[in-house]
Amino acid sequence: MGLFSSISATTSGLAAQRVRMDTVASNVANLDTTRSADGDGPYRRQVVRFASGTQAAPFQHLVARLSGQPRSGVVLTSVETDQETPTRVQYEPSHPDADEDGYVELPNVDLVTEMTDLTSANRSYQAGSSRRRTHWCNGRKARRWVRRHAGQGTGPTPVC
Repeated sequence: MGLFSSISATTSGLAAQRVRMDTVASNVANLDTTRSADGDGPYRRQVVRFASGTQAAPFQHLVARLSGQPRSGVVLTSVETDQETPTRVQYEPSHPDADEDGYVELPNVDLVTEMTDLTSANRSYQAGSSRRRTHWCNGRKARRWVRRHAGQGTGPTPVC
């Protein structure tokens, strides 16, 4: 893998983890939302799905060219509503969304799960950021080496 393709793959991973962190933030923000925007029950947890850029979908090369997504690395395939996890039910007869028995249907968002996902996404983002910095430093060292061997001097004091 070349320098530019590895930078592209790393950048796609950073963007993917950023979407994942934003989705977790949305889930936590709606932890107690008992009525969705369309009035159809409580908020449902959102889940991010990723795939490898080389095996994401049929016609992936066309999708990458039209959408600007990379051909290698991580590709966001979808942000789906979690229909598998059941919603919570709590007895609150004074709540405006309570049913006739006094129970309120609450979102299927679990704070522990969301914080675990956030920590995982944050650590993946940090690793990708470190990897991107390494790529940048390697590119800088390569440019210095070329300048030195081409007789153009070493240039400014290196950061890396």
